Amino acid sequence: MTTALRRYPVLIALCLAALFMVVPFLIVVVNAVKSPAEYSEHGPLSLPNGVYLDGLKDFWQRVDYGQKLFNSALISGSVALLAAALSVLNAYAIGIGRIKGRTWVLAFFVLANMLPQEALVYPIYYLSKQVGLYDTRLSVIIVFTVIQAAFGTYLLSSVLGQFPREILEAARIDGANKWQVLWRIVVPVSRPTIGVLLVFFFIWTWNEFLLPLVMLISNDNQTVSVALGVLQGQRLMDATMTNAAALLGVLPAIVFFLVFQRTLTRGIAVGAVK
Repeated sequence: MTTALRRYPVLIALCLAALFMVVPFLIVVVNAVKSPAEYSEHGPLSLPNGVYLDGLKDFWQRVDYGQKLFNSALISGSVALLAAALSVLNAYAIGIGRIKGRTWVLAFFVLANMLPQEALVYPIYYLSKQVGLYDTRLSVIIVFTVIQAAFGTYLLSSVLGQFPREILEAARIDGANKWQVLWRIVVPVSRPTIGVLLVFFFIWTWNEFLLPLVMLISNDNQTVSVALGVLQGQRLMDATMTNAAALLGVLPAIVFFLVFQRTLTRGIAVGAVK
């Protein structure tokens, strides 16, 4: 009975935290389908009399949202897959291969992950100009693949460093080479952790703003976050369209998170058990 009573404060705290996270999103949804006249007359907290979709339509057409959505999905999906694959290869060499200077290599990856993006803007801009990749989606994919893989390598290295040596030795006795050990044993066992990295990499890349703003100047190459920032800077939107833009900007990431929520939960649970 005492244990059950102790759980109620934790449950109440979690409910309040969920409420604080959900309420702002609901306010954005309500104001996105509210007409500018209703917003001006009754304020942001009132309920709309009907569903007003002109704000969503106007924003979609003004920024060519379909193209921006495709660019963000292409860049985020490519980065998630490539960064996860690169993290697996790096972590396999560091955690299981036990390369020389393993501690220093991990320290380098941690340092690379801690560097602010503001310090990377000019070097990346200059190098992309030199190799002819400036204002291309490929340049952003390469940059964020390396950045995200730095964190993924550090995380997976600690996981693979605890990989049972008996399994690896049994596979080598059966005649498996290093690549077979990686793809047939290590990757399947580490799949929950890799799934978590995929979800994080996608969402993190989707929300990036500074580097895409600098690297993607053409309207056809810009991402959703850049389109939102540029359009806000032009001061051409009313309150309804602003909320519509915020809703369309965050909705794909929320849908992706909900679709892969089970993968994320399973990966975190498996990591906790380990």
